[in-house]
Amino acid sequence: MLAAQYVAGYGIEVAEVAPRPPGPGEVQVEVAYVGICGTDLHILAGHMDERIADHGVIGHEMSGRVAATGEGVTGWSPGDPVTVMPLRWCGQCPTCRAGNEHICDHLDFVGIDSPGAMQQRWTVPQELLVPLPGALSLRAAALVEPVAVAHHDVVRASLSPGESALVIGGGPIGVLIAVVARTRAAEVLLVEPDPYRRSVASGLGIDVLDSGSEDLTGALDAWSGGAGAAVTFEVSGTQAGLDLAVAALGARGRLVAVGIHAEPRRVDMRRVFWKELQLLGARVYERADFTAAVELLERGSVPVDAIVSRVDVLAQAPAAFDSLARGGRVMKVLVDCGAAGGSA
Repeated sequence: MLAAQYVAGYGIEVAEVAPRPPGPGEVQVEVAYVGICGTDLHILAGHMDERIADHGVIGHEMSGRVAATGEGVTGWSPGDPVTVMPLRWCGQCPTCRAGNEHICDHLDFVGIDSPGAMQQRWTVPQELLVPLPGALSLRAAALVEPVAVAHHDVVRASLSPGESALVIGGGPIGVLIAVVARTRAAEVLLVEPDPYRRSVASGLGIDVLDSGSEDLTGALDAWSGGAGAAVTFEVSGTQAGLDLAVAALGARGRLVAVGIHAEPRRVDMRRVFWKELQLLGARVYERADFTAAVELLERGSVPVDAIVSRVDVLAQAPAAFDSLARGGRVMKVLVDCGAAGGSA
């Protein structure tokens, strides 16, 4: 079978590998689609070389069907549509014992710290599986993981109906945060420098501003009626985005840190003190976020066709990564790992 592997100093390589049969308590999944996300681009840039094994199979946003089950597996049968919540925790560390297993001190993020989904058959522990409704297409279901990220971010914000929420960064996660926030009846505004991404968000009825606008401060002030935002979601992973996220908040506003920052950043702590701001980290998700994400997709609340720009076969995964890394008129790229996956 084919698998997409990360090779340090080179990039993504598609190779022929032997599928691993499921052992006790494991399920082998026939992978349908795998999404490429910002974390995968950080891997491509070499930012996670200390975590990913040489020639490690990557990918953690996926959908597929059960292909085979190992000894002792119950509740799953071949053909069942599934996705995977790609987190394994130890259950013993102080963080786990406090009930925060999803950010375990020894967390195995599957697809980075251990082999991921971008292969035609993927064997995982049965407890990682999340069932999918039969009516939900596997193409749409490949977005469950990023929608779960967005849902977790909004939950961390404790966003209430009518509150103003500023999303900084209009990539797939930023747009999904805006979509989920709107389901909570929040007043949402998204800022983004890229005109294509702004057009996607605007086409979904999301209010947008150019983050490079000369009068951005005045526009934000007019939007909030001078009060400042109740919540800002920093999704850009940049210093400028972080500065804006702090500056745009009103009294006792909440900043939710979503974007991955590859280096330490400065924070205007005087404003944090002066306005009694809250800074909240939002990392990955919990099982409830996955359940909510499946429900949002099943209800049609997520604009799948607007988010997914194109689908490439597995044999073309290196080109798909390169295209996404270059930017341009693209949001989310899915990799088809099924029968149409091509050959190496």
